[in-house]
Amino acid sequence: MLIGIVGKPNVGKSTFFSAATMAPVEIANYPFTTIEPNKGVGHVRSRCPCKELGVACTPHNSACVNGTRMIPVELLDVAGLVPDAWDGKGLGNRFLDDLRQADALINVIDVSGSTDIEGNPLEPGSHDPIEDITFLQKEIDRWMLEIIKNGFGRIARQAKMQGTKPEVILGERLAGLKVSEGHIKDAVRSVGLPEDPLLWDDDILISLCARIRENSRPMMVAMNKADIASDGNVEKVRKFTEHCTPTMAETELALKKAAAANIVEYIPGDGSFKIKDGAKVNDAQKKALGYMNEKLEHFGGTGVQTCLEEAAFRMLDLITVYPVEDENKYTDHFGRVLPDAFLMPRGSTAKDLAYRVHSDLGDKFIRAVNAKTKRTVGADYVLQDGDVLRIVANR
Repeated sequence: MLIGIVGKPNVGKSTFFSAATMAPVEIANYPFTTIEPNKGVGHVRSRCPCKELGVACTPHNSACVNGTRMIPVELLDVAGLVPDAWDGKGLGNRFLDDLRQADALINVIDVSGSTDIEGNPLEPGSHDPIEDITFLQKEIDRWMLEIIKNGFGRIARQAKMQGTKPEVILGERLAGLKVSEGHIKDAVRSVGLPEDPLLWDDDILISLCARIRENSRPMMVAMNKADIASDGNVEKVRKFTEHCTPTMAETELALKKAAAANIVEYIPGDGSFKIKDGAKVNDAQKKALGYMNEKLEHFGGTGVQTCLEEAAFRMLDLITVYPVEDENKYTDHFGRVLPDAFLMPRGSTAKDLAYRVHSDLGDKFIRAVNAKTKRTVGADYVLQDGDVLRIVANR
């Protein structure tokens, strides 16, 4: 799974990315610090079955912290986008192309209103943060529109002669953008697209693109700089979109660094932290840490972890499944207990999991065994969150 970190310049995207991944990136208070996309790995939390099953797990592809499995997800920090990015302004069409493989987007906005639409500094409260959301939606819609329209006249005439269905035409135009047939069919139904592609004007197509974006690129809004924003701005964004959370990326990054230096006890996603006994902290540092704790308690955390998990579990509706080779000991062939945690779309089947583990397992699938119940299940068994399954296949 790939989550794209997007937004206008100078809102804290790279800080958010660094806080989520602890990957070193260039961070500065001016637009276009990031040009090439930064790639890294963050983690989402899920309950590990080890406590329920009474075993000590030995994770392989993830970590387990006191019964909480930390599952890796890939993050992509894309350079800041400005108005008319779709038309190449600020290298925007190139930056949008970086998002082709993203499954979901986290739109980092400046909820304090201290940067204009191009990322230039302003006095806090000077800019409407809602504009940071709507402009990005429009840029992605226009980007998709231009992809569809490239050479469209010839294709539309040919499609009319051959009686090609609209979803087939659009599927070919949007190939490589991780847009499924289901996404397109839903958009076609919602917009009421004419059967004759020669009647598809820009107004119809932009409505279609907006619907395809909503279906194929669910967007979480990170209300960054929440610690210096007015409560009115935060509430305004909450009323505009339900998929949002206040974030303090600088605080998250500072706390992770302090935890790595054994200054504080902090688990990402927690709503508080504790200064470690014996940690050498001067008065200025104590004051700064006190301010951070106050803001954490106010918002219930820094919001960075919440954004990742909302994107994965709520917007993409993923569940966690654990494949094993021994349903009695819950081990793989190396003897590792509950070694791997896989994120799977809700509604996936046992056979889907087999293919996810290895294509040969999917091709040679016979049955699966639910390690918790010891019951045999078939290929069409619908996976449940927290399932532990053994896949049985022909050798």
